[in-house]
Amino acid sequence: DWPSDFPYTGADDFKRLDEAVDTEFYKLPKLVYHIDEGAVAALTHFYDESIPDGSDVLDICSSWVSHFPRDFPLRMRSIVGTGISDLELQCNDQLSGHVQADLNVAPRLPFPDRSFDVVTCCVSFDYLTRPLDVMREVRRVLRPGGSVLLSQSNRCFFTKAVGVWTRDMSDAAHLRVLGTYIHFAGGLSPPAATDISASGTGTNDPMYLVSAKR
Repeated sequence: DWPSDFPYTGADDFKRLDEAVDTEFYKLPKLVYHIDEGAVAALTHFYDESIPDGSDVLDICSSWVSHFPRDFPLRMRSIVGTGISDLELQCNDQLSGHVQADLNVAPRLPFPDRSFDVVTCCVSFDYLTRPLDVMREVRRVLRPGGSVLLSQSNRCFFTKAVGVWTRDMSDAAHLRVLGTYIHFAGGLSPPAATDISASGTGTNDPMYLVSAKR
């Protein structure tokens, strides 16, 4: 059950321990995986099974790697990335194009209405200080029937994550937060949470998807 009004309106809900400008935090490219190999493999498999060939894909909060299947650039019509580090985006060889954008400064996606079939965001929505505005932008740039796929594990740069995220670090709470953003953005189907975590020796990080359709 969802509340009648957007629940995150407190003074500390979208504050962070480190309120310095994000472009300074990413001034030196990270160029690291933020999830372990098992979680990466699970996410890549999910993308392979869930994103139709010939799609126009937008990867928001993107970086030097998007974890798409290696043949996606050949199978998709386009894969566009937007993220905070232009240098990291230049290193991402799966993108057919990219636009640098700090969504915490200006929560607007620099693309026309109904431009994409799929919008992905990999383990990054926890850093957005105006996530409802960004989710409304996601809805705007999606075509009718298009999907938003938010992946999430249990790691983060704690000082850069917002208060609604760090207040309760359980996976269930995080999935609820993401679902709340989708619900209150309007114009999207009810959010669905899916556990796609890998299993077996050497796998540690969980991997979840919160998804919806326009």
